Amino acid sequence: MAEIKPENAPAQAWLRIYVGAAPGVGKTYHMLNDALLKRKQGVDVVIGLVEPHGRQETTEQIRDLEVVPLRVIPYRGVELKEMDVDAILARRPDTVIVDELAHTNVPGSKNRKRYEDVLDLLDAGINVMTAVNIQHLETLNDTVNRSANTVIRETVPDNFLKRADEVVNVDVTVEELRLRLREGKIYHPEKVEQALANFFRKGNLNLLRELSLRTTAEQVGKRAAEYRRTQGLEQAPIPEKVMVCLSTRPGTERLLRVGARVAGRLATNWYAVYVTRPEENKKDNDPEAPHRLEEYQRMARDLGAQVVNLTEKNVSDALIRFAQQESISHVIFGQSVRSRWDILLRGSVLNRFLAEVRDVTVQVVPMQKPLRRG
Repeated sequence: MAEIKPENAPAQAWLRIYVGAAPGVGKTYHMLNDALLKRKQGVDVVIGLVEPHGRQETTEQIRDLEVVPLRVIPYRGVELKEMDVDAILARRPDTVIVDELAHTNVPGSKNRKRYEDVLDLLDAGINVMTAVNIQHLETLNDTVNRSANTVIRETVPDNFLKRADEVVNVDVTVEELRLRLREGKIYHPEKVEQALANFFRKGNLNLLRELSLRTTAEQVGKRAAEYRRTQGLEQAPIPEKVMVCLSTRPGTERLLRVGARVAGRLATNWYAVYVTRPEENKKDNDPEAPHRLEEYQRMARDLGAQVVNLTEKNVSDALIRFAQQESISHVIFGQSVRSRWDILLRGSVLNRFLAEVRDVTVQVVPMQKPLRRG
């Protein structure tokens, strides 16, 4: 049963999340620096948990703030330490610093995930400043796994990000981040070369940086729109978004060029979306299709698109859902030559999309029929 708060109860606790593209961008440093400024202003700020990762600048900032001792939890013959939520609740500071938001707690902890600890603190009226890397956001997990060629197991649900009152993007250039890695400011020297060749590849960092910037911008836009709504102000124009529906058919590069031109004219973001059907008939597969898809997606990235791979038994369902979730305003389809009987038998993705999605500009680009080799 929810607690009924008295009329003079304090305002709802606020949540600030520092988001970064990768380890080493400076999320924890910026968070602690802001905490120190708050303390100088007379705010009661404590550290619930901070992981300095051996970084001297971070360690020096920690020394200037009160630290709530960690809780020791026996687990499989060893003693591990976790943030002590009950001790923070008993201390009742105005604001608490909680690092490594996506962390999974040791079995025996009060909650399974650290973000659940944060929710407990917020419910108790304690403000929270926390930090997370963009790859730990649940809906971006698959995209990052493919790009980084690794498995990101610890995630935070998107709803938690929506709960935040402020989202701060901590950003540095890809070259600066790779330089910090080489200088030993992120990982130990023996791990540097492996990291540069894998997670810290330029292509992967560029993707992560883009995701971090876009996610922060979307959160800022939503909060601005909500403020305008509650204040009765006129809403700002909704930014245009373009989606190109990829296929493996020859000639799809034409769709990408059209999409790039439309996005350039609108000065907006655009997506190249491909839907994989898990149960599609392997016998009918074109052996060159995977190679063409790889080339089309490479071309899309070169032209500035965000490549999105979806898996869904029904292609129409996947495209409709993505367009609605992302508030797509322009959609580009390729139209191949098909008989009326084939359309009646198998259905048409385009026709289904037009029937269910409103207020969207749809452009159909004729696909060139492949020439027969004789």
